[in-house]
Amino acid sequence: MAAPASSEQRWIPWMRRALQLAALAEGRTSPNPLVGAVVLDAQGRLVGEGFHARAGLPHAEPGALAQAGSSARGGTIVVTLEPCCHQGRTPPCTEAILAAGIQRVVVALTDPDPRVAGGGLQRLRDAGLEVISGILAAQAADQNRTFVHRVRTGRPWGILKWAMSLDGRTALPNGASQWISGPRARAWVHELRARCDAVIVGGGTVRADDPMLTSRGRRSPEPLRVVLSRSLELPESAQLWQPSTAPTLVAHATAEAVALESQLNRMAALKAKGVELQTLERSEPEQLLPELARRGCNRVLWECGPALAAAALQQGCVQEIAAVIAPKLLGGELARTPLGELGFKAMDQVLRLNCEPGRSLGQDLLLQAQLSASAAPN
Repeated sequence: MAAPASSEQRWIPWMRRALQLAALAEGRTSPNPLVGAVVLDAQGRLVGEGFHARAGLPHAEPGALAQAGSSARGGTIVVTLEPCCHQGRTPPCTEAILAAGIQRVVVALTDPDPRVAGGGLQRLRDAGLEVISGILAAQAADQNRTFVHRVRTGRPWGILKWAMSLDGRTALPNGASQWISGPRARAWVHELRARCDAVIVGGGTVRADDPMLTSRGRRSPEPLRVVLSRSLELPESAQLWQPSTAPTLVAHATAEAVALESQLNRMAALKAKGVELQTLERSEPEQLLPELARRGCNRVLWECGPALAAAALQQGCVQEIAAVIAPKLLGGELARTPLGELGFKAMDQVLRLNCEPGRSLGQDLLLQAQLSASAAPN
């Protein structure tokens, strides 16, 4: 049961601090969530802080309790997500809380992971601790929306990113597209990649642009680079085939019998370059995402061409849009646009977005929006 409003006010400033701590590890904790914790002694004074820095490292609660030491006894721990009660790569956080002599636990969000799902809070209550939940729950849910989405759907949270001119073109009529956006916008894209676990393109993008798809060192290790290919007709020499830069996965469907030998030869050539291959039932976004979720990806970035972008949207693989708009006019054919055909025949069928205020990236404008839950495809 959530605390009464008058009691909630006491914990809000400390939960805000815990959320700030959790945000320090943005993009580094997958498949785990972002978690921050603060410990107050029996008199309500801050004696410890911690956050989960990376999967495999200690969780937020043990870190904050270690900093607090004996001062934690009889005190309170404020944590953004329900403490875990199962043995994973690290011991259960509930046991660390009990061992420290904590008397009160204040939580923002119940963990949707079925291994926890309220069990952690119940373990603490059964041990006689006071448990207060729901403090800044909406903020905590938003901070961990990618983790929550993966746990509940079995798919990573998808961001579709593109850069276009003011007249909606992504390239000149001859295909030239570098660079539509300016240096600050490109640096922002590198930062965005660093917050993602995988970056996805189609074979057409590899053939046309020869992208590198890295964060340029802003994240270590670099996000997984993924190519979704129907034909495996990919360049023999591409920046993506450099395993020392970042890992690369090529996902593809099994070829028809008449093309099987040719496909096997292409697969062998890619394996020789150190590329990992993943066979799918069909070369479609909805087939790829469960595999990436099994690999622990909470958030993926689609940097693909219009046909694959449209398919990702239609198949419910995109939850967020990031569009960089450059103050340039390119003209030319309408085909050079960010999205392919979505099949709408009336305005009441279109996808609706919840848009954030735009912000400047040098001369360029960044617009970010989430798909409206009621309008998103199934």
